[in-house]
Amino acid sequence: MAVRGKAYRHALTLYDRQVLYSLPEALELIQKMARAKFDETVEAAVVLGVDPKKSDQRVRGSVHLPYGTGRQPKVAVIAKGEKVREAQEAGADVVGAEDLIEKIEQGFKDFDYLVATPDMMRQVSRLGRKLGPKTPSPRSGTVTNEVGAVVRELKRGRLDFRADPQGVVHAPIGKVSFPLDHLMENARSFLDALLKARPATLKGQYIKSLTLSSTMGPGVKVDVQKALQLVRG
Repeated sequence: MAVRGKAYRHALTLYDRQVLYSLPEALELIQKMARAKFDETVEAAVVLGVDPKKSDQRVRGSVHLPYGTGRQPKVAVIAKGEKVREAQEAGADVVGAEDLIEKIEQGFKDFDYLVATPDMMRQVSRLGRKLGPKTPSPRSGTVTNEVGAVVRELKRGRLDFRADPQGVVHAPIGKVSFPLDHLMENARSFLDALLKARPATLKGQYIKSLTLSSTMGPGVKVDVQKALQLVRG
């Protein structure tokens, strides 16, 4: 069993792990308990009542967080011709065609998002095993001829999310240094997008639990019903 540090053990004394807190109370606790020497990320872990093995119950989506995640994502673009200049002017970190595909094949992974134009997808498709969830897809909007618009959107704080094989969605919703109201708005936007991603075939409870934590801190359980009331207004 891992031995927790002094700061972590102290944080556990500041709240009751069995209590379900309101969303603002949980976020305030997360900020209060953060003791790392860097600006910790606030993470949301949502357990869904879905069966990820069923293709019609796989949850994924994207949302523009009003105040971003606090981290500037690195965006790579695979394109040719005029689209190269468009991607560069939009702020893409890496742009290339066959040369970038070859670089990725050799192990290059220094990017958070990969965008590709449709004409390059036949070659990009062979990278599927290496890219995993970073593989460009029309559904996520990363296969597009509008590369400039997509790069700018990703840079502004678009958050892509998906349920893992256990039916849990993990998502960063900001930094502990953010004002509380900014974290609240980001959390509401994320939960609203998650609700809209509910599979049409799902019966029963969709969001089973919600836990918030900072990078180095313990998890705080959130009262799901109260949180959803805030989202629905």
